[in-house]
Amino acid sequence: MTRALIEKARELGRRVAPELEGLDETSAARRALAALGEAGLCAWTVPERDGGAQTGGLAASESVSVRALCALREELAWHSGMLDVMLVMQGLGSHAISLGGSSELRKSVLPRVASGTSIAAFALTEPEAGSSLGDIALRATQTARGWRLDGRKTFISNAGIASFYTVLARTSGKPGDGGSDSLSMFYVPADAKGLDVARFEVMAPHPIGDLAFLGVDVAKADLLGVEGRGLELALATLARFRTTVAAAANGFARRALHASCQHLKTRQQFGKPLSAFQSLRFDVAEMDVRLRAAQLLVAEAADAVDNNRPARAEVARAKLFATENASFVCDRAVQHLGGLGVKRGEIVERLYREVRALRIYEGTSEIQKLVLAKEILDGPDGDRV
Repeated sequence: MTRALIEKARELGRRVAPELEGLDETSAARRALAALGEAGLCAWTVPERDGGAQTGGLAASESVSVRALCALREELAWHSGMLDVMLVMQGLGSHAISLGGSSELRKSVLPRVASGTSIAAFALTEPEAGSSLGDIALRATQTARGWRLDGRKTFISNAGIASFYTVLARTSGKPGDGGSDSLSMFYVPADAKGLDVARFEVMAPHPIGDLAFLGVDVAKADLLGVEGRGLELALATLARFRTTVAAAANGFARRALHASCQHLKTRQQFGKPLSAFQSLRFDVAEMDVRLRAAQLLVAEAADAVDNNRPARAEVARAKLFATENASFVCDRAVQHLGGLGVKRGEIVERLYREVRALRIYEGTSEIQKLVLAKEILDGPDGDRV
């Protein structure tokens, strides 16, 4: 089944990616999502139970298949960073609804996410709360009709184009309390009164920005899950999708290696192709081995998550190594192309910019090291290392 998904993603990428390059950021994002929806790929970001794709046993009906998403993201990233990010944001932004939303909310929202006609966004990060979600300050105050949200979010993907946001907010306690029983998750329509959006640019095309919640009222039914248990929903969402970041990193790295090999075989220097030089051949060999190792780590982690096995170490390894390796591979590719490698419009120049953020979002490399060290040194199987 994953092979068929890869072929479908490849056909879509070949057809749509060149078109996206001539569009502005917002238009490219909307066109990418429309194409993904038309191809039926957005359905893989939503559980089968809620109108998503039939997984054929890759995952339970109430969840999404990480193996399927990894296959899609690696192939889409090879063609277009915009196709990749628009696919995964459908899952990241809606997964908390599938985990904690009422049956009515799931029926109302998730089929449209699966079709690509509703754009999802995941609002966690704040100016003073990044890796430490327990520092979240956005306040949700209970009212007669539901809740009122006041505060700010930043670095929110799909800001300004989203149809709705899943928002982590503080319902009790103070910032810095860890958030284990003081944070709650909410569904917030993008057209809610008092919600202001300010877009900004990052180094690679990506719809992103700040959100200001100025007395935003949400209904009681828009609380996702149980009050005070929002951190669990947020972490469960990240745990489900983090491995797919590593898969996207592999797609970018694979494209960079391909571009590098094409250049080395055709570029002549000192009367022979660059591919004849031993040092560059050594480079290519190392790039290939590291990429294959990253792919195997992703496969191991995705299989564990899909089969509900403990996978904290596996996911951390995959995310850490694949994203760091993608930067290494893309850097070497830029070096191989020389001046062309830093010329705007060249594939490797674009890839070099696109891979950098992967080492930061959904858990920095440093966070993955902390997680992995804890599993190795303090976990039940630590003595078997």
